[in-house]
Amino acid sequence: MNDDGRSHPLRHSRQDVAATSRIPDTPQTRAPAYRLAFTDPDFLCREELRPVRLQLELLKPQMIMDERGIESTIVVMGSARIPDPSGTAQRHKEPVIETGAGARTEAARGAAALSHWYDEARKLARLVTEKSLETYGREHVVMTGGGPGIMEAGNRGAADVGGHSIGLNIVLPHEQAPNAYITPDLCFNFHYFAVRKMHFLMRARAICIFPGGFGTLDELFESLTLIQTGRMRRVPFLLFGRDFWDKVINWQALVDAGTISPEDLDLFTYVETAEEAMTHIFAAEDAGDAPGPNAG
Repeated sequence: MNDDGRSHPLRHSRQDVAATSRIPDTPQTRAPAYRLAFTDPDFLCREELRPVRLQLELLKPQMIMDERGIESTIVVMGSARIPDPSGTAQRHKEPVIETGAGARTEAARGAAALSHWYDEARKLARLVTEKSLETYGREHVVMTGGGPGIMEAGNRGAADVGGHSIGLNIVLPHEQAPNAYITPDLCFNFHYFAVRKMHFLMRARAICIFPGGFGTLDELFESLTLIQTGRMRRVPFLLFGRDFWDKVINWQALVDAGTISPEDLDLFTYVETAEEAMTHIFAAEDAGDAPGPNAG
C-alpha cells in the first residue's frame, strides 16, 4: 500500500488537481480546453454529460451512506407547509406562493389545521430513532426530503433523542435550504427528482406518508406502483390520517373501475398515531421476516 493509503501504483487525481494550481498563468493554461475534465464545471454541465451527472447523483449519496454504515431507513414523507404547532422550530423562510391574499390565508388556515401531524411525525421519528440507536445507527435511520413541515419534524424527532437522520433536498426554482435538524454529513442535494426518489427507496424498511400535496402524492404513487408491480420488495406502507386520504383519493373508485385489483388495497395501511405505526413497522421484523435492501 502507498503512503497515501492507496493499493495501486498510479498517480492520484488529487495530485494532478494540486499540480494544475501551480502551473504558469498563460493564455494556454487559462483556456477552458486545458482544464482537467473532472474539475471543469462548464464541461460537466453540458447537455451531453447528462448520463454522467445522473450517475454521480446516484453514486455520491450511496457511497457516503455506505461509508457511514447505514443499512436501512424509515422514510417519512409529507407536506412542507404543515407548521410546527408550538412555533418553536428553527425553520428557514418558506416560499411565497403567488396567489391572491384570500387564497394564501385559506391555504395557511388549512395547513394549520393539519399541524398535529407535525407532532405525530416528530414522535414517530423519536421512536424509530430510539430503535435505530440499538444498532448504533445502522438500521432504521429516519430519512426525509430535507425541507420544512413534516420533513423537518422527521429530522427533528431523530435529533431529539441524539440520533442521526438523512435529508434528501432538491434544488427548486424558489429558494430552499435544508432544515436545521438533518445530520450535516447526511444532508444531500439533488438536481434530478428521479434519482432522489431512488434513494428514498433503495434502503427503505418502511414508508410513512403524512398528509401532503403534489410532491407527496408523486412519491406516494411512485412507491406504491413499484411495490404493486413487483419492482420493489413489499414493505410496510403507512398512510397517516384516514380522513385526509379518503377525501383526497377514492381508492374504491379505482377498484370499481377495474383499474386496480381489490387486493391492491392491501398494499397500504391507514394509521393515526406514531405508536400504531411502530407496531406495523416492526411486526414483520419481530416475526423474523425483515426484508433486505431494495437496491438493484
